[in-house]
Amino acid sequence: MSEQNDTKPYSRPITDEAIFKVTKEIVVKFIEVGRLTPANFEETYERVFKTVKSSAKDF
Repeated sequence: MSEQNDTKPYSRPITDEAIFKVTKEIVVKFIEVGRLTPANFEETYERVFKTVKSSAKDF
């Protein structure tokens, strides 16, 4: 016997604060592995933020 589960999974809206936190964690990892320097910080941060935000809003 198979039962279908008609309930949708719980979904909360993704806040800007959550996007900032994820972006921060990614940027910190880039700094730790030497992929990010003060010279390219602003450009890299903006690109990571836009990517995280667009990915999060797709859900």
